[in-house]
Amino acid sequence: MKDNGQMKENKMGVMPVGKLLINMSLPMMISMLVQALYNIVDSVFVARISEDALTAVSLAFPLQSLMIALGGGTGVGVNALLSKSLGEKDYDKANKAAANGVFLAAMSYLVFLIIGLVAVNPFYRSQTDNAQILEYGRQYMTVVCCFSFGLYTQFIFERLLQSTGKTFYTMITQGTGAIINIILDPILIFGYFGIPAMGVTGAAVATVIGQVIAGIFAIILNQKKNTEIRLSVKAFKPDLQIIRTIYVVGIPSIIMQSIGSIMTYGMNQILMAFTSTAAAVFGVYFKLQSFIFMPVFGLNNGMVPIIAYNYGAEKKDRLIKTMKLSITYAVCIMIVGFLVFQIFPAQLFMLFDASETMLSIGIPALRIISTHFLLAGFCIIIGSVFQALGNGVYSMIISMTRQLVVLLPVAWFLAKLGNVNYVWFAFPIAELASLAMSVFFLRRINRKIISQIGKHSGDSLKSGEIDD
Repeated sequence: MKDNGQMKENKMGVMPVGKLLINMSLPMMISMLVQALYNIVDSVFVARISEDALTAVSLAFPLQSLMIALGGGTGVGVNALLSKSLGEKDYDKANKAAANGVFLAAMSYLVFLIIGLVAVNPFYRSQTDNAQILEYGRQYMTVVCCFSFGLYTQFIFERLLQSTGKTFYTMITQGTGAIINIILDPILIFGYFGIPAMGVTGAAVATVIGQVIAGIFAIILNQKKNTEIRLSVKAFKPDLQIIRTIYVVGIPSIIMQSIGSIMTYGMNQILMAFTSTAAAVFGVYFKLQSFIFMPVFGLNNGMVPIIAYNYGAEKKDRLIKTMKLSITYAVCIMIVGFLVFQIFPAQLFMLFDASETMLSIGIPALRIISTHFLLAGFCIIIGSVFQALGNGVYSMIISMTRQLVVLLPVAWFLAKLGNVNYVWFAFPIAELASLAMSVFFLRRINRKIISQIGKHSGDSLKSGEIDD
């Protein structure tokens, strides 16, 4: 490793912002698209088993989201601390952030190993009494939880690559894992090449194999390519101060993503009161919308270390330009998604062998829900800006209000009107609340943090404040 004192400036502090954002985000957006494709293909194959199998996988979404929330939220905290430390040229702190991030990933796996062994059956029984759905769900989620060490390995080592600007390599790891999953899905589900048909269990096994291989690749690439971080297993011991700093940003992100699990669980309960097909429609929607949202999340993953780095380096003009470009790109992506959902809802559902009943519920569902896409791009980017600036609690408050205070109660009230189509209007209503709160907190953080960058050190940067 190069001597820390001689290390050259990271590209996040010197490369032209427009080029840098594309350079950082495009690999992540591509890998996220591959991830979204795998999510869709996974459900397409499961739907060919039966609608009950598709419903079982759909009902698994809250628990899977909770797994992702724990890994992703911890990763956000590690990412923000590590990138900021690099911006401050504090390489020892950056190394400690990386090592403690790996430790926290291992602890996250232990949590879901226990959940996989004792909590899967109660989780499904709280949602349905359909024996076939219960059995499919038990098969699927037991495997996914008990072998989630691959998921958490992938999460943390990809975040380390992102934190130092090496997002091209995360595209390799995520893309490899997703492609392996897609290839294995039909082989293990239906039984090809002499392998016995495993049904829903096969879908879960394909998922964890893809995650394990992606995690191994991420470890290798960190060891060979990530020269700005030095991980030492022998010298490692948990640093409570570093862990606390990671979770100052990470816990709000975990809570924010966990709220999504609660929302999905609640929506499933509301929709199952109509019919299990309505819950399957909701599950299909989540798979389809990931193809629109995943590129925006990829843009986010490229943006966060740029914001954090330039915040640490006190380069306000670069920080603001990164924000504005990210918002523009995100809004454009979401507009495209809105148009696709409005024009091709039937064709999208036919990918899942949709019955006439599913089409009658699903077509209006996609058209109504997708109206919130027009606002969501801005809200997603601003939420991640708060996290990158160390104010993840703002994002948490917005997410909690949107999903628990507005979306679920409104959906419950609309369900009382007796028509499942009314329930979908809860999404655009909740997004309006999210927009209002995002703007309020953005004005606040601009006044208290962004506009103050560089002032204490006599920085001669122009004001560059965000327009209210």
